[in-house]
Amino acid sequence: MNFTELKTKKFPYTIAAAVCCVLIAIIIYVYFFASFTEGNEKKYVYIDDDDTMDSVFQKIDTVARRTAYIGFCTLARHSSFKKNIRTGRYEIKPGEMTFNVFRKIKNGRQTPLNLTIPSVRTKERLAGELAKRLMIDSLTIISRLNDEAVCRKYGYDTTSVICMFIPDTYEVFWDTPADKFFERMEKESHKFWSEERRHKAASLNLTPVNVMTLASIIDEETANNREKPMIAGMYYNRLQAGMPLQADPTIKFAKKDFQARRIYKNWLNINSPYNTYKNIGLPPGPIRIASVEGIDAVLNLVHHNYMYMCAKEDFSGTHNFAVSYPEHLQNARKYTEALNKRGIK
Repeated sequence: MNFTELKTKKFPYTIAAAVCCVLIAIIIYVYFFASFTEGNEKKYVYIDDDDTMDSVFQKIDTVARRTAYIGFCTLARHSSFKKNIRTGRYEIKPGEMTFNVFRKIKNGRQTPLNLTIPSVRTKERLAGELAKRLMIDSLTIISRLNDEAVCRKYGYDTTSVICMFIPDTYEVFWDTPADKFFERMEKESHKFWSEERRHKAASLNLTPVNVMTLASIIDEETANNREKPMIAGMYYNRLQAGMPLQADPTIKFAKKDFQARRIYKNWLNINSPYNTYKNIGLPPGPIRIASVEGIDAVLNLVHHNYMYMCAKEDFSGTHNFAVSYPEHLQNARKYTEALNKRGIK
């Protein structure tokens, strides 16, 4: 058999081998290097601390193309993935290949999220809102907020610990442990209370907790940021004069009736440290997470002679201010008549 005949005889095998190589290459590409997801939107996989390899596979199955899912499972089963499952929030970009997604999740290269601390009224609501965005469950958060030792560690007590949470947006990892999260909030709070803000508070003879407690009341009084420094000045005058604040929002907080449209006379006798009609001075802590606008309104309050205020009868959300009690009674009468006219009880 000469060389030409041998070459001719081997040719079909060469073609077959080439076809097989191409097919193998296509299969490898489809299962491991093609786009992991369909569509043009980012998708996320959340892996909890109690996830197993099988439960991770179930989560992957909800976002991956079928071939990508098979490719991911194949890579996981033939690696150390099962022995070291990493928690996290994993972002999958449009067009990202399966192999890269697998490496990202296996190595714990998660994507941080933007967490906004909400200006809510209660610790329970704060815990619930945080649990919606983080891996930490609400019971873990609330147990720490109600733990005197934990609060004392950060310089607060259970009534003032929400002062540590400044309502802003922070970049955090979804699986941040509770202790690390609290440490981060303490760090952000310390950063917020700059030397300038602390100096302004001290000039008013107020602590940061005092400022935030007063700011929380002002935030409940109005959503009008332009009016907040005026209200802050009025309450500050009452504090300086040793008068009860007589702040209606503190009564709502004491009764946990946040939807009340008016305050009834018998409510003013409620036995609570938050009742600023019976107790002189500030309540023991904020009645909500104070807004930055509210805090700065206290620190930059308007100095005036007003000692009283009442919601305006036009329901604009602003207030009529008064220096004397008789003048205040006139304003209160107009507001009461407006409530009655509208049938608000």
